[in-house]
Amino acid sequence: MRIGMTLGYGDDFIESVRAMPDFEVAGVEVAFVPEAYSFDAVSKLGYLAARTERLEIASGILPVFTRTPSLLAMTAAGLDHLSGGRFTLGLGASGPQVIEGFHGVPYDAPLGRTREVVEICRRVWRREEVVHPGPKYPLPLPAGRGTGRGKPLKIIDRPVRSRIPIVLAAIGPKNVELTAELAEGWLPVFFHPGKAADVWGAALAAGQARRDPALGSLDITVTAPLAIGDDVAHLLDRARPQLALYIGGMGARDKNFYAQLAGRYGYEREAALVQDLYLAGKKKEAEAAVPEDLLRAISLVGTKEEVAGQLDAFAAAGVTTLCVRPLADTHAERLHAVERLRAMLARAGSPRP
Repeated sequence: MRIGMTLGYGDDFIESVRAMPDFEVAGVEVAFVPEAYSFDAVSKLGYLAARTERLEIASGILPVFTRTPSLLAMTAAGLDHLSGGRFTLGLGASGPQVIEGFHGVPYDAPLGRTREVVEICRRVWRREEVVHPGPKYPLPLPAGRGTGRGKPLKIIDRPVRSRIPIVLAAIGPKNVELTAELAEGWLPVFFHPGKAADVWGAALAAGQARRDPALGSLDITVTAPLAIGDDVAHLLDRARPQLALYIGGMGARDKNFYAQLAGRYGYEREAALVQDLYLAGKKKEAEAAVPEDLLRAISLVGTKEEVAGQLDAFAAAGVTTLCVRPLADTHAERLHAVERLRAMLARAGSPRP
């Protein structure tokens, strides 16, 4: 498994980027930059590309609803050029809360839209003439213009790569199936290694049965809070706010994909309580209601032996990239946590005597 990090919404991004060379030395190989209703990710990714030399950079994620397919392809090609071929395009459908509430765009047909975006992006990168076969992105027929249509074009610049890796954020069965069929990588949210096969196994198998072998094996990237030591259990509470936000507040009561996932994991009653509290404005109470065994299952927090057990569980579930969030207070402590994780992964990958 390789190690990644996410440069979060609330962090001082410039300071985070200044720290990345140290994390590269410590073992981090890829950095994800998210976009929700924050500053845009593209300007951040350009800055990150300019300030690093070896680190893979990735959007984590750009919503498929907020930019046209061709603009997504142009953006990815530009970032890949600026970084010398180090960019990965992370895409996702996001949810109605962000797409409709913040952007004012109808949240319609996320599966069909995602498929078309992926296909059009790859056409652009191959420098083929772009056509929009629809139905989500049909070539429009202007009023009063008879059969006149826009002219198919191909990108002027020559992309560094004709196939930039695409990873898709997906948690619903149909979306996961699409990801396993079309994408180089998969970004599930709060991944429970012990329950992943029950929740997603059938969808992954169905998608992989239609997968083009040229895509290679599916890179599975999961995010996990990180703290290794004999007295770190209390740090697990720092992961509560994000889970409470997603389970409790990322969507209406009947349209929250993250609460639905928690229910599919077996925490339906607990997810409903988190929602009740969060939507009532009781955020601290919602955080406290996040089930501790769920927190532990999705995290790398504990003694060296406990974390080693979690690493085995993630590996058994097919995880290939661990995108960690060190919970330590200082830069030096965060670096040390990543270095310890790298050493543990190196030992786990060594041939056994």
